[in-house]
Amino acid sequence: MEHESLFSLSNPEFWVLVALVLFFGLLVVLKVLPGALFGALDAHAGKIKAELDEAQQLREEAQALLADVKAQREDAERQAAGMLEAAKADAKRLAEEAKEKLEEQIKRRAEMAERKIAQAEAQATADVKAAAVDLAAQAAEAVLTARLSGLKSDPLVDTAIGQMGAKLQ
Repeated sequence: MEHESLFSLSNPEFWVLVALVLFFGLLVVLKVLPGALFGALDAHAGKIKAELDEAQQLREEAQALLADVKAQREDAERQAAGMLEAAKADAKRLAEEAKEKLEEQIKRRAEMAERKIAQAEAQATADVKAAAVDLAAQAAEAVLTARLSGLKSDPLVDTAIGQMGAKLQ
């Protein structure tokens, strides 16, 4: 068998090659192949661009959200610092108020104790005076009784002595 060349008319592979070239040529002439191919590529490129745009948008939203969270955190930290300072100031103020109240209470109790001491002194002085008056009245009565014992009893003197004892108390 002779070896036939690829370009001979009796070779079936030649006709397959011719049919394939004609098919692709027809597709090119009818603008099916480049249009479909470029259309598919354009559609795929459009999808990729849309996904990239969406990814960019998501990234921008995430960055905005991150900035918002950072701002909220900073605000919360400022508020916490303010609350801490206010609590310290309140604690200091309460401590000063408690100290003032304690000093005032100590002062009032000292004044009350001084008044009680003064009252006790006055009561003791009054008791001593009353005891001295009673003792003086008893002594005067004893002296007058001793002087008048030899004399007749005078009802007037007895009444005056009784009144004197009552008046001296």
